[in-house]
Amino acid sequence: MIKKLLTIAAIAAAFSGTSAQAVNLVVNGDFETTTLSGSSQFSDYFNGNQVAGWTTSGYNFIFFPGTALTTGANTQYGPGLTFWGPGNGSANGYVDSPTGGNYVGADGAYITASIDQTISGLMIGQKYAVGFDWAAAQQYGFNGATTEAWGVTFGGQTISTAIANNADHGFVPWKHEKFVFTATNSTQVLSFLAAGTPAGVPPFSLLDGVTLTAVPEASTWMMLIAGFGMVGYASRRRNRTDVLA
Repeated sequence: MIKKLLTIAAIAAAFSGTSAQAVNLVVNGDFETTTLSGSSQFSDYFNGNQVAGWTTSGYNFIFFPGTALTTGANTQYGPGLTFWGPGNGSANGYVDSPTGGNYVGADGAYITASIDQTISGLMIGQKYAVGFDWAAAQQYGFNGATTEAWGVTFGGQTISTAIANNADHGFVPWKHEKFVFTATNSTQVLSFLAAGTPAGVPPFSLLDGVTLTAVPEASTWMMLIAGFGMVGYASRRRNRTDVLA
């Protein structure tokens, strides 16, 4: 009996460890895999997207580390799109993505279009958690308070972040979000759409560290807890028997 319970415990522990390290279904969620040689707009304007796994047709950019306040990004209008921050006139605390490496900057009020990735191999009815880091910035050379946010769509469901109220020449620090969706098809599109106000004083939403992982069902966790409880009970009973003997 004890051997069987220990076997259950081993299986439960293995399953628990697998759940804790759930597989990320998003390709290139850190935006590191790209044919771009530097910070740039990535969209159909440049004859196809250059960021693995992702497509977009909007005024959306990949920023390489250390460039958002210096050399900036190439745009369809020319080079040098930068943000307000330390060293260029605003001590707003701007920093690159906390996860390091490349990140997205998307204008939420001009040529807006979502950043999309098609996800396959989903289980219908299964819950999936979308995790990501985001922040808010303002394009350098423009004045006035702004607002920024992200709308996240998975299949036919959309969840939006809270609106970030950004001061003139400001920066709203990075934060981590996690939204839970239920799959209705085996293949669905994951989309991020920047939303900002007002137009003309470019509000930019930043994005990095995108993950999509299956959420363990409550019944599975209950089985794990029950299994560990049975093992604990059996261990205590065996110890008591040993003492009486």
